[in-house]
Amino acid sequence: MPELPDVTVYLECLEPRVVGRPIEKLRIRSAFLVRSFDPPISTAEGKTVHEVRRLGKRIVLGLDDDLFLVFHLMIAGRFRWREKGAKIHGRNGLCALDFETGSLMMTEASKKKRASLYLVRGEAALDDHQPGGIEPLECNLAAFAAALVKENRTLKRALTDPRLFSGIGNAYSDEILYAARLSPAQRTRNLDEDEVARLHAAVRATLEHWIEETRAQVGDGFPEKVTAFRKGMAVHGRYNEPCPTCGDPVQHILYAETESNYCPTCQTGGKLLADRALSRLFRGDWPKTLEELEESKRIRADE
Repeated sequence: MPELPDVTVYLECLEPRVVGRPIEKLRIRSAFLVRSFDPPISTAEGKTVHEVRRLGKRIVLGLDDDLFLVFHLMIAGRFRWREKGAKIHGRNGLCALDFETGSLMMTEASKKKRASLYLVRGEAALDDHQPGGIEPLECNLAAFAAALVKENRTLKRALTDPRLFSGIGNAYSDEILYAARLSPAQRTRNLDEDEVARLHAAVRATLEHWIEETRAQVGDGFPEKVTAFRKGMAVHGRYNEPCPTCGDPVQHILYAETESNYCPTCQTGGKLLADRALSRLFRGDWPKTLEELEESKRIRADE
């Protein structure tokens, strides 16, 4: 799912292309995309875009007459910038907004159609799409700490909760926790002041770093390779690869459609976190350290 760094660069690339220009035509290919009916989505045609903004992981185009187009790309949704009037291709194509400067395409590379588009009127209606989390690059340490301890949750769950923090998802939460040298399973209310300050600093440093990296990759173009698995990431998507600091293999915890990636040596004091899949495999004999895990794998391979 595109997260804060990706959405930030999307907005920066959209602004010079669409702000101050009318939507000449709005083409909808997927009937599942549009989730609002009043005002009708066709109302957006002919309206001029006055601003682009971010609501969490959502992208908003502010139009004439106090109208707002709200795009939620979800996991597999992406934007493409193509020549004006370009055909909406394949099963992945969802819609196109035609401008004088080109066409903004929305695609979704998944059979599960989760991406959405709303047209709403007025700031009050737009607020309904605001998850409510604080802006991690704007909040001070006190505000960050207050949001963090609203509920006694794991750090992974807290950082990715849009009601607490705006725009942080699965990928960058892994990188943040690695940078802070904190376990994804650590409870928010068990942190001391130094750990909270370290986490706050890691949030800012990690997100700012990846915004700059994404800008550099895109240059004067438009983001075409928005992915949760970025070259240069320390732990996310790097299961069993060596930690860039200590060299020990990165581990992960799988649950539902997400995962936590972490280095036991750097983040958990050498302890392995219980993983559902491996817990079923090892049953009651769950290895507690990397050494025990490797020994258990060796014994099972020899059986």
